[in-house]
Amino acid sequence: MNPAPSTPPVVAEINRLHEEAKRCAIASREALHRALVAAWHAGHLLVEERKRVFRDMGPGAWLLWLKANFRGTARTAQRYIRLAHCVTDAAFLQGMSLRQAYARLGIATEPKTPGKRRLRHTLPAHVVLANRLVRTLKRRPGQTDEEQREAYRRDLRLLYEKLRLWFEPAPPAANFSGPVRSHKS
Repeated sequence: MNPAPSTPPVVAEINRLHEEAKRCAIASREALHRALVAAWHAGHLLVEERKRVFRDMGPGAWLLWLKANFRGTARTAQRYIRLAHCVTDAAFLQGMSLRQAYARLGIATEPKTPGKRRLRHTLPAHVVLANRLVRTLKRRPGQTDEEQREAYRRDLRLLYEKLRLWFEPAPPAANFSGPVRSHKS
């Protein structure tokens, strides 16, 4: 059974909505970049102002200055400052949201959903990568389970060979003739 041909007004509306979606996506990316650049510039200005406040009034005055002059929270000011310290060129931030930039730079943020607490410490890189690998391996796009397992075996063989040395006991040495001495005492 062939699908009914689309009527021209429907086709025109589909294409109009498609063009609107593309325009909005471009506008959204541009707005995200402007927000990042504004936060980055604010961070640089906050760095300079903090130096001035420390010099003129002492370090204890910084939070008081923020409370009296900055319309955001002290945590937001701290994130802007870290952003300014971490990024030398705002072009690095192209295509990222503020939250994505913070995540990439390791700048802590509050979770989007209340009740979900982020870890207060940074996990070691190998733990982050291991967790990412485990999440990736759960995805099974368009292959049977056996095909997917075989592909994983083939692709991850080198990693397995390196890691198994840490998890499996060493095989007994052939022709063992006595205790091994590491050095003479």
